[in-house]
Amino acid sequence: MATTKIAIAPMKVAQVPKPGGDFQIVEREIPEPLAGQVRIKVQACGVCHSDQLTKEGAWPGIQYPRAPGHEIAGIIDELGAGVTVWKKGQRVGVGWHGGHDGTCLSCRRGDFANCQNLKVPGISYDGGYQQYMLAPIDALAAIPDSLSDVEAAPLLCAGITTYNALRHSGAMPGDLVAVQGIGGLGHLGIQFANKFGYKVAAIGRGSENAALAKKLGASVYVDSKATNAAEALQQLGGAQVILSTAPSSKAMSELFDGLGPNGKFMVIGAAFDPIEVTPIQLISGSRSLQGWASGTAADSEDTLRFAEQSGVRPMIETYPLEKAAEAYARMISGEAQFRVVLTM
Repeated sequence: MATTKIAIAPMKVAQVPKPGGDFQIVEREIPEPLAGQVRIKVQACGVCHSDQLTKEGAWPGIQYPRAPGHEIAGIIDELGAGVTVWKKGQRVGVGWHGGHDGTCLSCRRGDFANCQNLKVPGISYDGGYQQYMLAPIDALAAIPDSLSDVEAAPLLCAGITTYNALRHSGAMPGDLVAVQGIGGLGHLGIQFANKFGYKVAAIGRGSENAALAKKLGASVYVDSKATNAAEALQQLGGAQVILSTAPSSKAMSELFDGLGPNGKFMVIGAAFDPIEVTPIQLISGSRSLQGWASGTAADSEDTLRFAEQSGVRPMIETYPLEKAAEAYARMISGEAQFRVVLTM
């Protein structure tokens, strides 16, 4: 008996064909989810500076062609075998934490964020620069109804990173917390810090950012071009926490002395050159330096719920998927205000 083969409609994908290659808009068949996976109909995907790792081949072992994107908001379109907790039609997001192995020592200790075999969308597998994507269920975060897709997408990377770093920093309501950098990370960090009840000092380069910083919730604006920012923080009593979002190791090194006693310098701005801090700077005042990555899907849900309740929202520029190259260039330029999001 003859059988009829049903053609699967193609989907559009913005892929990088090789390390350093230009973006290509291609068509692929819509994939089918495997056991433990869901298929997501992508509605929006943020364009993050970390997508450069895929674009330029800076992450070892990436297989090409690859669709970047780890700030994904969409709708579950199909369930793989064995998936019962999640439902078709449910709104979900996927961030940097794209799955963990559950068997390494970190996972066995419940530290899934530091899984030794962590999967990252857009690096380990194709991410959100496409109309449909597959994701393991341990990467999924439920999106609250009142957050739009374009609002939710940047909160799944820039949002969770700033939110999670601040809530684990040890700062208490009323403490002086400084946010260095008023960009894609910093403009969210200022908002979260304000909603946490901190006295927020925003640090930027140039007076033109002062009004925006105050609007976002900063009590004080420090222009690091016009003054010594570390000294300015000491005049305010010293910061309990400095959240460094700008990817400049030189700026971080210069600001460390703005910490007060038992202060903590939280590094979330990724740079490759060394931060120069002497042992005396650490010992004096019992100060510390800590890096912070993103977080798990559960942390993403915490971030989204808090943003929904508190009114924290990213400032965004949107581009259609077909203009992925233009959107990426806009992000790389540093001129975007402040997060770039692809829409499908």
